[in-house]
Amino acid sequence: MSLRTLRSLVAVAVATAVATTALVGPPVTAHEARQGGPRHHAPTLRQAAPPGFVIGSAVAGGGHHVDQPYPDPFPNDRVYRHLLGKEFSSVSPENQMKWEFIHPERDTYRFGPADAIVRFARQHHQVVRGHTLLWHNQNPSWLTEGDFTATELRQILRDHVFTVVGHYRGRIQQWDVANEMLDGSGQLRTTDNLWLRELGPGIIADVFRWAHRADPHAQLFFNDYGVEGVNAKSDGYLSLISDLLADGVPVDGFSVQGHLSTRYGFPDDLAANLQRFADLGLETAVTEVDVRMDLPGGAEPTGAQLAQQADYYQRMLEGCLAVDTCRSFTVWGFTDKYSWVPVFFPDEGAATIMTGDFERKPAYYALRSTLADAT
Repeated sequence: MSLRTLRSLVAVAVATAVATTALVGPPVTAHEARQGGPRHHAPTLRQAAPPGFVIGSAVAGGGHHVDQPYPDPFPNDRVYRHLLGKEFSSVSPENQMKWEFIHPERDTYRFGPADAIVRFARQHHQVVRGHTLLWHNQNPSWLTEGDFTATELRQILRDHVFTVVGHYRGRIQQWDVANEMLDGSGQLRTTDNLWLRELGPGIIADVFRWAHRADPHAQLFFNDYGVEGVNAKSDGYLSLISDLLADGVPVDGFSVQGHLSTRYGFPDDLAANLQRFADLGLETAVTEVDVRMDLPGGAEPTGAQLAQQADYYQRMLEGCLAVDTCRSFTVWGFTDKYSWVPVFFPDEGAATIMTGDFERKPAYYALRSTLADAT
């Protein structure tokens, strides 16, 4: 069966659900979570996935969650933890491995929250994606406001990479080593990226080499948004990575984030774009998928909006499945209860595959059907 035919069949199924108002599946109650889940036999996402293909979720915590009116989600929400372990075969710390969280002071590392995620993954037979080592954002104030020389900055970065990657040596499958290195025109972000501005573009190769030395078995990735299709930004990455590979830099993969909005069209050339990087001998991945929609004044999604969202999720997954080296697909959180979207995009939201009450949306069923049919 072709992917086009598969997408058509799932679209029909979603449309049927909308027409009959069965827009969401049953919520998982706290009691069900304690008893091992709802009493039905439908496969989970990870059970539906083809062999060797991992389906993942970001693990909520840190970052914007610190300022929200709820306890830290991962250690405190039992239903959330139950579904995280049941539905997914891969986890990505949403914020718990970013600089400001894991390295809050120059001589202090806070590994506890990320360690708990890695332990959880081992207990639930999941792989872990590390996120992230080199980024312009979410750096601690002691670093961004410090009066460091270039030599000192380089040593600080080197120590961070060896300390963090070394701490998780053998326990991280893929690392987002360099995150969001290019601007929309495909040029290096030398203005707002502290590392590129102060140390020059050669620091990118250094960080990949350091990460490889710290954990030779982890796959090392570039990761960015706005590179789902063939455009100036993804062209820039193709050129940059080609040059690094020619110099023997240990780059293993390229991943697209997949933060989409129903305001805009879908990147139909996703598979063709991923294939360009696969042709370089790279692993590819889709790492941060969510699909936000316009909900002014806290409005509820309409059936048409949920159907369009399901279509976007499905087509993202299809694009990954169409490329042999794309073996990892991660949603950036699975419940609206803890989504980052409403915090950063006013009047947009409902971007994940489950409601805030853990009800399954058409997007969830579209992913599950696509995974099952690919199997």
